Amino acid sequence: MYKFLIITTLLISNNLYAMDKMHDHNSKQHNHDSRTAVDGSKTRLDDAMYNKFVSNLDSSQVVIVDVNGMVCDFCARGIEKTFYDDNLVKKVLVSLETGKVLIAYDNAKKVDFGEIKNIFLSNGQSATGMTLKKIT
Repeated sequence: MYKFLIITTLLISNNLYAMDKMHDHNSKQHNHDSRTAVDGSKTRLDDAMYNKFVSNLDSSQVVIVDVNGMVCDFCARGIEKTFYDDNLVKKVLVSLETGKVLIAYDNAKKVDFGEIKNIFLSNGQSATGMTLKKIT
């Protein structure tokens, strides 16, 4: 019985380690050789995209973040996952094409650009600007 538990524990640990490495943005398996990042501070947010994002939101605050360094879907999913860890986040939209990230927060959230910048830095990107809009 102990052998079974030890083998099972080792297999589970190995799988968890492998999954963690797959999600590590700096992993050697993940590179951006031929891709270039769009600097969100130099692009315009599409009105239709914004209107669709806020269409079902009530009493929220929407943060529009200009980002530099997002080049692939892997980047986008990492950003979404990180923001959704905050219970006060209602919705996230990442646009690789425009270099913009929209985050809908509950009104109870005290939005802090320093905190947002750190989140992007931990994911390998730079937040270069932020706009806050209230949805009533």
